[in-house]
Amino acid sequence: MAGEERSVKVKIDHVEKIYEGRNGKMIALNGVDFEIKENEFICVVGPSGCGKSTLLNIIAGLLEPTSGAVYVDGKKVEGTGIERGVVFQQYALFPWLTVLQNVMFGLKLKGMPDAQAKEIAMKYIKMVQLEEFVHSYPKELSGGMKQRVAIARAYAVQPEVLLMDEPFGALDAQTRTQLQSELIHTWQEEKKTCFFITHDVEEAIILANKVIIMSARPGRIKKVVDIDLPYPRTQEMKMEKPFLDLKAYIWGEVYKEYLEVRK
Repeated sequence: MAGEERSVKVKIDHVEKIYEGRNGKMIALNGVDFEIKENEFICVVGPSGCGKSTLLNIIAGLLEPTSGAVYVDGKKVEGTGIERGVVFQQYALFPWLTVLQNVMFGLKLKGMPDAQAKEIAMKYIKMVQLEEFVHSYPKELSGGMKQRVAIARAYAVQPEVLLMDEPFGALDAQTRTQLQSELIHTWQEEKKTCFFITHDVEEAIILANKVIIMSARPGRIKKVVDIDLPYPRTQEMKMEKPFLDLKAYIWGEVYKEYLEVRK
């Protein structure tokens, strides 16, 4: 994908978010500006409370900015839209629906006939390797399996932009590593634009074209780091010098912001 000229998919235009509280104003985001190109995989890292999730929720249309705007394909974001799919850490599956019904849910909401919805849902259930569990309920699945269902559901409605807020944060290390590899493969197959929030610098490097480092609150973009590692990325890369150099640099920048929070 390196060297390709790609159009701007998402434009964040001087976005500010200010919360009014009992102790006065709290500035969560302070003039955030950047562009995400079509099919890019962007990871965002930064200290806790720097506004990462707030920014994702504004892009998703779940929150309104205090000032500034977000544009997708040149159109201003005003509320949620089917062109933007969201995956949260908490899975957000419907406990009374099976795996198949959960993945079909968004398609049925769009008015798609059952047969067509089932066909599309099954494609993405197979993609996340859960075809043996189509009739299982969420309570019968492990945490990693639930997150696979959430990812399949997000992909099934065929959004152009996939927004992911620490989707693997609550999972054990082995499951997390496996899902990272699966997500890279899926992204390469589906060619979506991805915006992924994580606290894990290694995860950001293994997934992303670019890593955005956010400052301590009030959140702003401190640096954008190009990740010039070839795809497909493998876990073995984590032991190689280019990866370790990137990790040391990004972690150093994040740690400086963490120290700012501690002051």
